[in-house]
Amino acid sequence: MASGLVRGALAGAAGTTALNATTYLDMAVRGRAPSDAPQDLIEKAARDAGLRVPGEGETREHRLQGLGPLVGMAVGVGVGALAGAAQAALARRGRRLPVVVGAALIAAGAMALADVPLKLFGISDPRTWSAGDWAGDIVPHLVYGAVTWASLDGTGPGSSVTTRARWR
Repeated sequence: MASGLVRGALAGAAGTTALNATTYLDMAVRGRAPSDAPQDLIEKAARDAGLRVPGEGETREHRLQGLGPLVGMAVGVGVGALAGAAQAALARRGRRLPVVVGAALIAAGAMALADVPLKLFGISDPRTWSAGDWAGDIVPHLVYGAVTWASLDGTGPGSSVTTRARWR
Protein backbone atom coordinates (compact mmCIF):
# COMPACT_ATOMS: atom_id res chain seq x y z
CA MET A 1 0.00 0.00 0.00
CA ALA A 2 2.80 2.44 0.86
CA SER A 3 4.37 2.06 -2.57
CA GLY A 4 0.95 2.66 -4.15
CA LEU A 5 0.57 5.87 -2.13
CA VAL A 6 4.05 7.07 -3.10
CA ARG A 7 3.61 6.17 -6.77
CA GLY A 8 0.22 7.85 -6.68
CA ALA A 9 1.57 11.01 -5.05
CA LEU A 10 4.25 11.25 -7.74
CA ALA A 11 1.65 10.61 -10.45
CA GLY A 12 -0.58 13.26 -8.86
CA ALA A 13 2.31 15.73 -8.98
CA ALA A 14 2.77 14.99 -12.69
CA GLY A 15 -0.98 15.39 -13.23
CA THR A 16 -1.00 18.66 -11.28
CA THR A 17 1.81 20.00 -13.46
CA ALA A 18 -0.20 19.07 -16.55
CA LEU A 19 -3.36 20.67 -15.12
CA ASN A 20 -1.48 23.89 -14.37
CA ALA A 21 0.12 23.95 -17.85
CA THR A 22 -3.29 23.42 -19.45
CA THR A 23 -4.79 26.20 -17.34
CA TYR A 24 -1.98 28.63 -18.19
CA LEU A 25 -2.24 27.74 -21.88
CA ASP A 26 -5.99 28.47 -21.72
CA MET A 27 -5.27 31.82 -20.07
CA ALA A 28 -2.72 32.68 -22.77
CA VAL A 29 -4.93 31.60 -25.69
CA ARG A 30 -8.16 33.19 -24.45
CA GLY A 31 -6.49 36.17 -22.78
CA ARG A 32 -8.35 35.52 -19.56
CA ALA A 33 -7.31 36.50 -16.06
CA PRO A 34 -6.45 33.91 -13.42
CA SER A 35 -9.25 32.90 -11.10
CA ASP A 36 -9.49 34.48 -7.66
CA ALA A 37 -11.52 31.49 -6.44
CA PRO A 38 -8.63 29.58 -4.80
CA GLN A 39 -7.52 32.52 -2.67
CA ASP A 40 -11.12 33.51 -1.92
CA LEU A 41 -11.75 29.97 -0.72
CA ILE A 42 -8.68 30.02 1.55
CA GLU A 43 -9.75 33.36 3.00
CA LYS A 44 -13.35 32.25 3.65
CA ALA A 45 -12.36 28.82 5.03
CA ALA A 46 -9.82 30.40 7.39
CA ARG A 47 -12.36 32.98 8.58
CA ASP A 48 -15.03 30.33 9.12
CA ALA A 49 -12.52 28.27 11.13
CA GLY A 50 -11.74 31.27 13.33
CA LEU A 51 -8.27 31.70 11.80
CA ARG A 52 -6.74 34.76 10.23
CA VAL A 53 -4.23 34.86 7.40
CA PRO A 54 -1.56 37.20 8.78
CA GLY A 55 -0.52 40.49 7.25
CA GLU A 56 -2.17 43.64 6.01
CA GLY A 57 -2.96 44.98 2.57
CA GLU A 58 -0.80 43.67 -0.25
CA THR A 59 1.25 41.41 2.04
CA ARG A 60 -1.87 39.54 3.14
CA GLU A 61 -3.22 39.46 -0.43
CA HIS A 62 0.06 37.99 -1.67
CA ARG A 63 -0.08 35.30 1.01
CA LEU A 64 -3.58 34.36 -0.11
CA GLN A 65 -2.42 34.31 -3.75
CA GLY A 66 0.31 31.85 -2.74
CA LEU A 67 -1.84 29.69 -0.48
CA GLY A 68 -4.60 29.09 -3.04
CA PRO A 69 -2.38 27.32 -5.59
CA LEU A 70 -0.49 25.47 -2.83
CA VAL A 71 -3.75 23.97 -1.60
CA GLY A 72 -4.58 23.02 -5.20
CA MET A 73 -1.23 21.25 -5.51
CA ALA A 74 -1.86 19.41 -2.25
CA VAL A 75 -5.26 18.27 -3.57
CA GLY A 76 -3.65 17.06 -6.80
CA VAL A 77 -0.93 15.10 -5.01
CA GLY A 78 -3.47 13.76 -2.48
CA VAL A 79 -5.92 12.56 -5.13
CA GLY A 80 -3.01 10.92 -6.93
CA ALA A 81 -1.92 9.18 -3.72
CA LEU A 82 -5.44 7.82 -3.17
CA ALA A 83 -5.60 6.68 -6.79
CA GLY A 84 -2.25 4.93 -6.38
CA ALA A 85 -3.46 3.14 -3.25
CA ALA A 86 -6.66 2.10 -5.03
CA GLN A 87 -4.75 0.87 -8.07
CA ALA A 88 -2.38 -1.14 -5.85
CA ALA A 89 -5.35 -2.68 -3.99
CA LEU A 90 -6.96 -3.68 -7.29
CA ALA A 91 -3.67 -5.11 -8.58
CA ARG A 92 -3.35 -7.30 -5.48
CA ARG A 93 -6.71 -8.79 -6.44
CA GLY A 94 -5.66 -9.27 -10.05
CA ARG A 95 -7.86 -6.43 -11.29
CA ARG A 96 -7.20 -3.33 -13.40
CA LEU A 97 -9.43 -0.47 -14.40
CA PRO A 98 -9.63 0.43 -18.07
CA VAL A 99 -7.58 3.54 -18.87
CA VAL A 100 -10.62 5.68 -19.69
CA VAL A 101 -12.38 4.69 -16.46
CA GLY A 102 -9.31 5.26 -14.27
CA ALA A 103 -8.56 8.64 -15.83
CA ALA A 104 -12.20 9.76 -15.63
CA LEU A 105 -12.53 8.73 -11.96
CA ILE A 106 -9.35 10.59 -11.03
CA ALA A 107 -10.48 13.68 -12.99
CA ALA A 108 -13.92 13.60 -11.37
CA GLY A 109 -12.46 13.22 -7.88
CA ALA A 110 -10.09 16.14 -8.33
CA MET A 111 -12.78 18.29 -9.90
CA ALA A 112 -15.21 17.55 -7.07
CA LEU A 113 -12.58 18.45 -4.46
CA ALA A 114 -11.94 21.70 -6.31
CA ASP A 115 -15.52 22.73 -7.09
CA VAL A 116 -17.70 21.48 -4.22
CA PRO A 117 -15.95 23.67 -1.61
CA LEU A 118 -16.48 26.70 -3.88
CA LYS A 119 -20.23 26.06 -3.70
CA LEU A 120 -20.24 25.17 0.01
CA PHE A 121 -18.37 28.35 0.98
CA GLY A 122 -20.43 30.55 -1.34
CA ILE A 123 -17.47 31.48 -3.56
CA SER A 124 -19.01 30.30 -6.83
CA ASP A 125 -22.05 28.36 -7.97
CA PRO A 126 -21.29 25.93 -10.80
CA ARG A 127 -24.99 25.98 -11.75
CA THR A 128 -24.45 29.54 -13.01
CA TRP A 129 -21.29 28.85 -15.03
CA SER A 130 -21.18 29.45 -18.77
CA ALA A 131 -20.09 26.79 -21.26
CA GLY A 132 -16.68 28.50 -21.40
CA ASP A 133 -16.41 28.38 -17.62
CA TRP A 134 -17.19 24.66 -17.63
CA ALA A 135 -14.72 23.98 -20.44
CA GLY A 136 -12.06 25.94 -18.53
CA ASP A 137 -12.67 23.64 -15.55
CA ILE A 138 -13.33 20.27 -17.19
CA VAL A 139 -10.50 20.22 -19.74
CA PRO A 140 -7.65 20.80 -17.25
CA HIS A 141 -9.14 18.21 -14.87
CA LEU A 142 -9.43 15.66 -17.69
CA VAL A 143 -5.79 16.33 -18.55
CA TYR A 144 -4.94 15.88 -14.86
CA GLY A 145 -6.81 12.56 -14.75
CA ALA A 146 -5.19 11.29 -17.95
CA VAL A 147 -1.64 12.20 -16.93
CA THR A 148 -2.09 10.91 -13.39
CA TRP A 149 -3.53 7.59 -14.60
CA ALA A 150 -0.91 7.23 -17.34
CA SER A 151 1.82 7.81 -14.77
CA LEU A 152 0.30 5.22 -12.45
CA ASP A 153 -0.43 2.74 -15.21
CA GLY A 154 3.07 3.08 -16.64
CA THR A 155 4.80 2.40 -13.33
CA GLY A 156 2.43 -0.01 -11.61
CA PRO A 157 2.69 -3.74 -11.06
CA GLY A 158 2.93 -5.55 -14.37
CA SER A 159 3.64 -2.41 -16.40
CA SER A 160 6.30 -2.48 -19.07
CA VAL A 161 8.37 0.02 -17.08
CA THR A 162 8.51 -2.09 -13.92
CA THR A 163 8.94 -5.32 -15.89
CA ARG A 164 11.97 -3.90 -17.74
CA ALA A 165 13.41 -2.55 -14.49
CA ARG A 166 13.37 -6.04 -12.93
CA TRP A 167 15.43 -7.47 -15.81
CA ARG A 168 18.29 -5.00 -15.47
